[in-house]
Amino acid sequence: MAIDSYIDKIDDLLEEAWNLPLMNKRRAVDIEKIRELLDDIRMNIPQEIKEAKGIVSDREDLLSDARREAAEIVRQAEARQKQLLSDEEIIKAAKNRATQLLSDTQSKTREMERAAIDFSEGTLRRAEEALATALSDIKSTRIALRNKGGASRTAKKEEQPPREPKD
Repeated sequence: MAIDSYIDKIDDLLEEAWNLPLMNKRRAVDIEKIRELLDDIRMNIPQEIKEAKGIVSDREDLLSDARREAAEIVRQAEARQKQLLSDEEIIKAAKNRATQLLSDTQSKTREMERAAIDFSEGTLRRAEEALATALSDIKSTRIALRNKGGASRTAKKEEQPPREPKD
């Protein structure tokens, strides 16, 4: 039985004790019962002290284990933090490289667009010049044909009698 229960029994005996007449707050108690309870307390105190010492020892072991675990968690967190910082630096370098590559690509794209426009412009200009020359040649040829054809048509008209209108 725990010491608390023995103390509760002593308290119950005191409550049940008789009041002595003309003596305020004095009561008659069964001394033998109280002595038995006190002896039981004396016998159980060493056991409870042993249990308390065991609890204190267990508590110290738990605290020691908790400190070791906390130190390990802190060590792992610091290692993880270093890894994340390293990863962050790698990501930052990769972003910088990607930005540089994008800038280079945009610059090269603009250069290629300019070269394509210049090439197309030159090709279209040469085609226009060739077409203008061809058109000029065609016009000259038509004029020449008209001039030749006009003389031969006039001659053919003179040879043919006029047509009579149909009814």
